[in-house]
Amino acid sequence: MATDLGELLVPYMPTIRVPRSGDRVYKSECAFSYDSPECDGGLYVCMNTFLGFGREHVERHYRKTGQSVYMHLKRHVKEKATGAAGGAMPRRRNGKVFLDLELNRDFNGDDYEYEDEAKLVIFPDHYEIPLPNIEELPALVTIACDAVLNAGSAYKKQEADSWEEELQVSKHARSLRQHDSGVRIPPSGWKCVKCEMRENLWLNLTDGTVLCGKWFFDGSGGNGHALEHYRETSFPLAVKLDTITPDGADVYSFDEEEAVLDPYIAEHLSHFGIDMLKMHRTENGNHTDNLIQARASEWEVIQESGLKLKAVYGSGYTGIRNLGNSCYLSTTMQVVFSIAEFQRAYVGNLQRIFDYSPLDPTQDFSTQMAKLGHALLSGLYSKPPIKSELIEQVMKEEYKQHKGISPRMFKALVSKGHPEFSSNRQQDVQEFFLHFINMVERNSAGSENPSDVFRFIVEERVQCCQSQKVRYSHRVDYLMQLPVPMEAAINREELIAYEAKRKDAEENMRTPPEPVRARVPFTACLQAFAEPDNVPEFWSPALQAKSAGVKTSRFASFPDYLVLQLKKFTFGLDWVPKKLDVSVDVPDFLDLNRFRAIGLQAGEEELPDLMPPIVIPEDTRDSSMNNSLESPEIDESSVMQLAEMGFPLEACRKAVYYTGNMGAEMAFNWIIAHMEEPDFAEPLAIPSYMEPDPPSSSLARAGPLDNQPPEESVAILTSMGFPRHHSIRALKVVNNNLERALDWIFTHPESEEESEVVSDMIDSEPSDISFSNTNTHSDSTLSPDQGLSSPRVRDGPGRYELFAFISHMGTSTMSGHYVCHIKKEGRWVIYNDHKVCLSERPPKDLGYMYFYRRLSSC
Repeated sequence: MATDLGELLVPYMPTIRVPRSGDRVYKSECAFSYDSPECDGGLYVCMNTFLGFGREHVERHYRKTGQSVYMHLKRHVKEKATGAAGGAMPRRRNGKVFLDLELNRDFNGDDYEYEDEAKLVIFPDHYEIPLPNIEELPALVTIACDAVLNAGSAYKKQEADSWEEELQVSKHARSLRQHDSGVRIPPSGWKCVKCEMRENLWLNLTDGTVLCGKWFFDGSGGNGHALEHYRETSFPLAVKLDTITPDGADVYSFDEEEAVLDPYIAEHLSHFGIDMLKMHRTENGNHTDNLIQARASEWEVIQESGLKLKAVYGSGYTGIRNLGNSCYLSTTMQVVFSIAEFQRAYVGNLQRIFDYSPLDPTQDFSTQMAKLGHALLSGLYSKPPIKSELIEQVMKEEYKQHKGISPRMFKALVSKGHPEFSSNRQQDVQEFFLHFINMVERNSAGSENPSDVFRFIVEERVQCCQSQKVRYSHRVDYLMQLPVPMEAAINREELIAYEAKRKDAEENMRTPPEPVRARVPFTACLQAFAEPDNVPEFWSPALQAKSAGVKTSRFASFPDYLVLQLKKFTFGLDWVPKKLDVSVDVPDFLDLNRFRAIGLQAGEEELPDLMPPIVIPEDTRDSSMNNSLESPEIDESSVMQLAEMGFPLEACRKAVYYTGNMGAEMAFNWIIAHMEEPDFAEPLAIPSYMEPDPPSSSLARAGPLDNQPPEESVAILTSMGFPRHHSIRALKVVNNNLERALDWIFTHPESEEESEVVSDMIDSEPSDISFSNTNTHSDSTLSPDQGLSSPRVRDGPGRYELFAFISHMGTSTMSGHYVCHIKKEGRWVIYNDHKVCLSERPPKDLGYMYFYRRLSSC
C-alpha cells in the first residue's frame, strides 16, 4: 500500500510544499466564504498555497491553479456519552490535529465534546488518504502534513506583529484566592488605609485593602504603600480604583512587575461588592453613584436590556462575532450592507469577483467585501434553532446554530498597515467609516464605486470681518458633523440644580441624587451648524494682513445617503477624551434644503486670490552689502512643534519661513509637500536681496511647480471622477496638497480646449453638474443605470428618512461598545455583535452616527 500511495503522489510532489516561517496557513476560514472545519463540508487547505476553501469553492481553486492536493479538515461535535465527567471543557480526540484552531461556535463543555479528522484529497477524482499515515506516505508529504496541522493561526501571526505591546494575561488571574473578610468597597470616599491619600489608589484583589501607589501608569503621587503591602503579604494583583468601567480596569501584577490582563476581573471585583456594569471613570478620578447610575442606564437603554427581544434569522439578519473590541467594524459593515448600491456592487457581482480574484484572494478587497456581503445577506450563517418540544433539548442542540460570522480575514485586510485599526483596541466608528470609504475609493477604479452614494460637495464661505469681502471654495466630504450645544439644553435649570445637589452630596458624603441627562433639541444642533465659525490665524488677502475671519458651510450637493455624526466626543482640560452625556431628539425625517449653497450673491465682493507674502526681515536686506545674512525672524514655537514630530530642524525652519509664520499647521502642510526634495533638510538660505514678486508668483517661491505629484494623490482625485490631466495640474499648482488641490479644481474649471475630456465627466445638462449652486435639481444626477462617465457626485433634494443609527456606550472612543439599529421591512432591528433581535425601544436619542436615505419625489 505504501508503494501504491507513493506512486499515486509522485506526479503531485512538485506542488506539495512545507510551510515556511513566513507562510500563513488558513485552516479555520475559507477565502471565499465563512465555511470552517465545523461546517458540514469541512475545509480544504491547499498544500501549495495553504489557502483554505469550503466545499463550494475548492473546485474553483483547482480549475484556476491546477493544484490537486488539498488537506481536508473536519470537526465533529457530539454530545458526551452518559456518565462522562461533568464540567470538562470540550476535548480533542486527536491531539495533533487542528492545533491552534479557533472555535467558531459556543460550546457547553458539560454536554459536548469534539473530534477532529484530517485527510489528503487529490482532485479531480477526490481520492482520499486518511491522516496520519506516516508509514505509507512519502517523507516530504508527511513533513508537510505535520507542519500544516501544527501551524499557528494565520491571524495570530498577524496579531503578534500588530499587537506586540498588548497586555498579557496574568499567571495569577485564574488561580487567585480571595479572602472572605467581608470587605465591601463603597462607590466613593476612598482613601489609603495607611496615609489617607485620596488619589492613585489601588485595591488589592486578595484581601480588599485600598492603598496608594507611586509609579504606576499616570505617574501620580503616592507613598508606595500598595507595593509595601505586596512585599509584606505576597498578594500579587491590584486594580486601580478610578479605572473600573463596564469595559475593564487597569490591573497590575507586583509579582510579574507589569500591567496585566485579568479575564476574571468582574468576578474578582464582585467579591468586594463592586459591580463593573455600574462603574464609570470621572474626570477627577473619583466615583459617585450618580455617574455610575447614568452610565449603567446608557448601557441598558441602548442594548434594550431587560426586554424580551425576539431573535430573528435569515437573509440580512446575520450577526458578526466580536473579535475583541471589533464592534466598531461590525456595526459599520451591517449598515453598509443594508444599502442597495453596496449589495449590488459586491454581492450582485459575486461570481464575477470570485472568478477574477487574484491568486491570493485573502488580500483582495473586492473579494473580501463580496464574501462578507454574501455571508450577511444569504442567511447561510443565520439559521433558527432546531425545533424541539423540550426546552432542555433545544438548549443542548443550540451548538448546531450558526452564531454569526467571525470576520478575521476581513479585519486583517482592511486594517493592514493602520496603526490603530490593526490593534485590538477600541476605535472610533466615525474614523473607521472614513477609513473604509477611502479603501472603497482606492479599490473601485474602473468599476462601479458604491461610495458615490455618500459623497457630497461642501461650499465654504470665508468672510474678512474688516473688509467684508468673501471667498467661496469647495471640498468633498462623506459625512455631516453636527455640533451638540450643551448650553441649549431644554432642562438647564434641572441640570444646574442637580449639579449643586451632586456636589453637596459628594462634599458631605451623602447619597447622591438621581442622575439627570441633558436634553438638547435637534434644531439647536442644526442652528449651531449654520452659525459662522471663527477662522483662527486668518490672513486677509484684501488687507494683506492678519484679521478676523468667519466661515460658514453649506451643501453644494446633497448625497443619496447622508451620514450624520453628533459631535459627542470632546477633550477635557487634561486632554483626556470624554463623551457628552446627552439626549438629542433626532428626527425620523429630515429636510436640509434650507442649507443649500447659493454661491456668490449680488453685492458681495470676492477676496483677491493672493497668497500670504514671504516675510523678508529688514536686517536681512541691510546686510546685503556684506553678502551675508542674519537669521530671519521665524516663529520658533512653530518650529519646535514640528521638530517634536521628528522632522529635521532645518526643514522645520524652512517650512515656517516659507509659509509666512502662519502657524504650525500650514508649515506642516509645506513639509508634507516637500519631503522628497533633495535639499529638504539643508539649512535655510535666503538671497541677499529679494525683489518683492507679484503676489501671484508667491506660491512659486514656496516650492517647485514642475514636480510630479504622488501617484496615490492622483488616484484619489481620479477616483472622484476628475480627469487625470486636470488632477495632476491641480496638484502641481498647490505643491501636492490634496485638500487644496480639490479647492483649486472646483475654482478653476477646465477651459473650452479641454471640453472633450470634461465631456467624459459630466452630462450635457447644466443641472447635472455635480458642483452646481443652483436650486433646480433632479432627484439624483447619477442613477444606478448611468455609465461611469457621469458625475461622481450625486445630487438631489435634501429630504431624508432615517434608516439606521450606531450608538456608543462608554466614556470615550477608546473604550466602550457599539451596537447598531437598522430599519428593515418596516421594523427596527438591533445588531449587538452576533445577536440580532427585533427592537422594542430603539434609542434614537442616544445615537452617535445616523444614516439617512433620500426620500423619493412625491
